[in-house]
Amino acid sequence: MLITVKERTREFGIRKAIGAKPWSILKLIIIESVIITTFFGYIGMVLGVAANEYMDATLGHDVIDTGLFQTTMFVDPTVGINVCIEATMVMVIAGTLAGLIPSLKAARIRPIEALRAE
Repeated sequence: MLITVKERTREFGIRKAIGAKPWSILKLIIIESVIITTFFGYIGMVLGVAANEYMDATLGHDVIDTGLFQTTMFVDPTVGINVCIEATMVMVIAGTLAGLIPSLKAARIRPIEALRAE
């Protein structure tokens, strides 16, 4: 998000020059950060569920003999809804924290300095 704020410094300067409040810039960056974090977090969750299903299809019925006991690996791997809800909360918190510092920096910038920046 630091790179995004650096690239969009002129945009924030123009917004502030035409009367945008610091809170609107803060809100814009934090919402963008949460959306990006959540979107890619859900892609990761889907890939994790796909990996579980792949393991179940390929290794899910193999019996492993350890010498002391026999066990079946990856029997019916599942991901509960509570894990998905907790992961969503973690992604929202991580996105908020990832966007907080850059958004505070962008909200403090003066319009004239932002327009001069390259």
